[in-house]
Amino acid sequence: MGLFKKVKEGLDNSAAAAQWGGQVNAQQQQYAAMQQQGAIGVQGGPGIDPAAFGGPSTKPLDPNDPLLQPVNGVSLEQYATYLKAASGAGYTDEASIYQYIEATYQLPAGTMAPVAAEWTNRMKQSMVVGQQFNKIYMGR
Repeated sequence: MGLFKKVKEGLDNSAAAAQWGGQVNAQQQQYAAMQQQGAIGVQGGPGIDPAAFGGPSTKPLDPNDPLLQPVNGVSLEQYATYLKAASGAGYTDEASIYQYIEATYQLPAGTMAPVAAEWTNRMKQSMVVGQQFNKIYMGR
């Protein structure tokens, strides 16, 4: 009797796995179609969006998405470039980084804290934003 119960459970589990696999494939096809239309997406991301579990989303973003728009006039590209330059110049703490950015790029040091906070928040919301930042920061 225990054997038949295990077989039934195995069949139930395999049906659920097949259904879940179909959902993953559909989601991957949707993401691929969005990327072909010019959306920016996570490269090599999992088939499941972590946003469903409270994590950052892997959903592809349109280049005009609000998450990719400048913060107080500072684009994601500028933000990554400024931080990379400051890091390359040897600055490691926020105050000296902001002073370096002010002196080099004429961006008031007082505006960088809210800019940094917002870009960090956006990276927490979307893996796409974080990957775009890393591409620029790492020079890829």
